[in-house]
Amino acid sequence: MYTITVIPGDGIGPEVMEATLDILKASDLEFDFHEARAGYACYQETGNTLPHETLEIARNADATLFGAITSVPEQKTPSSILTLRKELGLYANLRPIKSYPGVKSLYGDVDILIIRENSEGLYSGIEEVTSEGATALRVITRKASQRISRVAFEEAKNRGKTRVTAVHKANVLRKSDGVFRNSFWKVAEEYKEKDGYRDITTDELYVDAAAMFLVTDPHRFQVVVTTNLFGDILSDEGAGLVGGLGMAPSANIGDDNGLFEPVHGSAPDIAGKGVANPAAMILSACLMLQFLGEHQEAFKLEQALIKVLEEGIVLTPDLGGTSTTMEMAQAVKKYFKKS
Repeated sequence: MYTITVIPGDGIGPEVMEATLDILKASDLEFDFHEARAGYACYQETGNTLPHETLEIARNADATLFGAITSVPEQKTPSSILTLRKELGLYANLRPIKSYPGVKSLYGDVDILIIRENSEGLYSGIEEVTSEGATALRVITRKASQRISRVAFEEAKNRGKTRVTAVHKANVLRKSDGVFRNSFWKVAEEYKEKDGYRDITTDELYVDAAAMFLVTDPHRFQVVVTTNLFGDILSDEGAGLVGGLGMAPSANIGDDNGLFEPVHGSAPDIAGKGVANPAAMILSACLMLQFLGEHQEAFKLEQALIKVLEEGIVLTPDLGGTSTTMEMAQAVKKYFKKS
């Protein structure tokens, strides 16, 4: 029995969450789902984007599924997802960029894992209003940089990857990205002679070059490790290669907890219409199952989604179909139950 915190959030979040939970209930595994609140609608009703009880429920769960939230316009209001990442110690953000059959994309055979440092950088939230405007403090530490670099090598080994690329801008941000770059190479040297890691090659790129190569030559990448803001931008760019944000899942991982969310936002323009693509939320659930050690169930769920995408019959409008969110989910559920 796995205890899972469910945070539907705003906009299309509740819709894709409902669809995904319905599929998971068909699993051979047992789940105890506990719904909790966060986001803009929660803020409007309670004055808080992340109630204390939500944080406690997430802290005590085996994992958390997170839908989507709308940003609160008030500047002093903290982001619920950033607060969750910080409070739960979720320092690694894993964002797979993967091509799927039946999905219109620039490349049909891309399989990249972008690993984004999740706890510091410009997302530290240390900003100050000045007489001229504002300043933001970019925090880069050796501890966090080495920690995320180790995650990259571990993920490369576990996934059978043979290349890890560090992305930074140390030619301009000499001190802060200098720390990140030096930390990466120190960790790379540690892994060089370890069993199972000797076949992993390492290289580095400036972020502007990486952004270009991600479009022109994505096959040069296997595992990419980078700082917070760069990882956020590059992973969204990568999603554009493989069908858009509707096909982009993510995992937020720490030493003791994990939170799993689609990369797409709350999409208020289509909220309530029942046409949101549930694939990114379903794939985020696959990442959750892997985190829980249920690799066979994760494989079965991904294969069920692939079957629906290959058939091309029951798809949401963004994928070229005319089906609803729940209709596509039911098609996935049918194959998931059969497997």
